[in-house]
Amino acid sequence: MAKILIIDDEKAIRNALRDILEHEKHKVEEAEDGAAGLEKARKGGFDVVLCDIKMPKMDGMEVLEKLMAQNDSLPVVMISGHGTIDTAVEAIKKGAFDFIQKPPDLNRILVTLRNALERGSLVQETMHLRQTVQRGKADTRMVGSSKALEAIREMVDKVGPSDARVLITGGNGAGKEGVARMLHEKSSRKDGPFVEVNCAAIPGELIESELFGHEKGAFTSAVAQRKGKFELADGGTLFLDEIGDMSLAAQAKVLRALQENRITRVGGDKEIKVNPRVIAATNKDLRKEIAAGRFREDLFHRLSVIPIHVPDLKDRTEDIPELVGHFITQVCGEQGVAVKKISAKALKELQKLPWTGNVRELRNVVERLVILAGGEIDEADVRRYAAA
Repeated sequence: MAKILIIDDEKAIRNALRDILEHEKHKVEEAEDGAAGLEKARKGGFDVVLCDIKMPKMDGMEVLEKLMAQNDSLPVVMISGHGTIDTAVEAIKKGAFDFIQKPPDLNRILVTLRNALERGSLVQETMHLRQTVQRGKADTRMVGSSKALEAIREMVDKVGPSDARVLITGGNGAGKEGVARMLHEKSSRKDGPFVEVNCAAIPGELIESELFGHEKGAFTSAVAQRKGKFELADGGTLFLDEIGDMSLAAQAKVLRALQENRITRVGGDKEIKVNPRVIAATNKDLRKEIAAGRFREDLFHRLSVIPIHVPDLKDRTEDIPELVGHFITQVCGEQGVAVKKISAKALKELQKLPWTGNVRELRNVVERLVILAGGEIDEADVRRYAAA
């Protein structure tokens, strides 16, 4: 079911379009002029806009330009009873998805609408892949020189070039994702996608669609076919973060995908061959989860071919000065200010803190100190702002 906005000054046309679209189970909203249509569009949430070209108060072409300025990925279909080829060409040049003449033909509307929704789905997938590539180019180093980190780096150097599955354990914010990215960068798949799934952040009823994709019509909101993360990560790395929070039903399907290198989209019956390298991470003790009946033992053994544990920051406080220096440089660059100095006493004060949020918490504290402290971060600044 899609959400569609109709902008047209003719009530008869609006009613006809509404009947067609609601018959197809879409949600419809109307606006009788361009200004009202723009106001509704600004509130967002529409998948497609149908807009008349000739309207009082505001011309449809002007509405189109303003809609494109707001969101150039929104499919806008222009409708006109006085259209010419020149008008259609002008509309397309200004960003319209398509141009339909009045009276609108039922089949033409439905075909155009289907194509517009599929285009929207492809745009979302492209944005996801672009963000994945950008994140994959981010700094993947684990900053620090402790023995624990050196052992992890040695393990990554050995394991990275293989296709072996890795299970990364450690507390929240300890740096599990950083290890996963290092493994990806060391592998023969480094030019492929790095696709991350936070299993704890996705509702149980949506996790299968997220992982395996779905076919059009598989459920109410499945207005177009969508690839899942297993397909998007084909030839690259699939990082299943917080795997311990995945439902047992989804665990069973992940196990099958790992065993057979095949998946089936939700609502489909076709098996699709996939070849991602799977790296999983969790902050839970999976052996305890297995004993409690919340995690499948057979999936645990499939995932933990190579186990890597990332220790908490409180267990490697010797890394804190190096991490703080790294974060100060990073934050000052983002803020557009000169790199601030930090005193030795301030660093020692930071090393005394418990760091329950690990490296992620340290980064937040450093950002706070950079913004609130004076020219040099001192011991008093740490005491004043670190626990804020």
